[in-house]
Amino acid sequence: MAKEKNLQCSFCLKSDQEVRMIVSGAKANICDECIENAALIIEQEIGRLDDPSESRKPIESKDIKFPHKPIDIKNYLDQYVIGQDDAKRVLSVAIYNHYKRLNQEVKDDVEIEKSNIIMVGETGSGKTLLAKTIARMLNVPFAIADATVFTEAGYVGEDVESILSRLLQAADYDVEKAQKGIVFIDEIDKVGRKSDNPSITRDVSGEGVQQAMLKLLEGADVLVPPQGGRKHPDQKMVKINTQNILFICGGAFEGIDKTIARRILTSAIGFRSQTEQSAHDKDDLIQFVNSQDLRSYGLIPELLGRLPIVTYLRSLDKEALRRILTEPKNALMKQYKRLFEYENIELVMEDDALDYIVEKAIEFKLGGRGLRSICELIMTDAMYELPSSKSKVPFVINAEYAREKIEKSKYSYLKVA
Repeated sequence: MAKEKNLQCSFCLKSDQEVRMIVSGAKANICDECIENAALIIEQEIGRLDDPSESRKPIESKDIKFPHKPIDIKNYLDQYVIGQDDAKRVLSVAIYNHYKRLNQEVKDDVEIEKSNIIMVGETGSGKTLLAKTIARMLNVPFAIADATVFTEAGYVGEDVESILSRLLQAADYDVEKAQKGIVFIDEIDKVGRKSDNPSITRDVSGEGVQQAMLKLLEGADVLVPPQGGRKHPDQKMVKINTQNILFICGGAFEGIDKTIARRILTSAIGFRSQTEQSAHDKDDLIQFVNSQDLRSYGLIPELLGRLPIVTYLRSLDKEALRRILTEPKNALMKQYKRLFEYENIELVMEDDALDYIVEKAIEFKLGGRGLRSICELIMTDAMYELPSSKSKVPFVINAEYAREKIEKSKYSYLKVA
């Protein structure tokens, strides 16, 4: 268009007196020089993209890269979990092989199948802690589910498909990423078959749940409600293939040591059953656990066939409980010291107090999980009073102080048979 007076380029801010021509638009102006520069830039960019020798920025692959070796995984677990070396080695190898299997191409029609895991160990031995620690390390979707809430489809409770709903949420609803995740199912022993005797009532929270889990563990296309909850005809479903999802199950299996003892022709009941030696015998027995013992406990053979790897966790002794209090990166004493640091108070826990806490944990058979309960009882009064105190002297806890607080609490009336 013709040059008009008092025009200015909106890009280079030159006036119409400084350029040959200015083209006016609805809300902006551009001079001939800026038009030539823009045309040159467009030509260069289009030429670069059209040139086969120039490669574009690679699209981010959805395949999950896994750089950790089995030894690296175990070393990381050692920083947070005390003991249980056998279980750590089994988990490290299983997780590494799982992602090595996912990232390899199928050759010569040899398809590597996944190996799901079942962990056996009494309460407080570290099953859930191992799962949570692995989840912290891995850059993969990870979900933890509790088997006690599951019932057979159509009954009050949760369907087993809700496990995959949690995994899908952990993967930010990326189905392809969720199909390469890990699921930890806790309290798997609670869905054991209640009885071998026929009954007029259905075992909807026992064998019925195990039957529903079969297709998940082996690999199948499952319709999952993305937000969880019950399936409804009008609800939008997401199809997830479980072929490449690794399942790790854990359970206490209380009393399974007696089943193992009968199998290996060793009595777990005798004159030493009330002594410290009995606990040692129980640990010696648990290392021989196998699928046959789990079947006797109430797990159906079809489910056990889909959980080929069976590992165990030993009960925690005094030395292990003592180390749990102070050694891990997130040890209990480190957590409580940090809480008191927020109030500018130094917490000093003497060795005799730590020994007393360990003794009470063993006496009450609470395992590693019970250490926090005992520490809370000892420190509750201090955490209530000290934040309002003007004095910021170090807070020292010795065995006498700990014993006084425990004896005043409800734990002093707890008697373990």
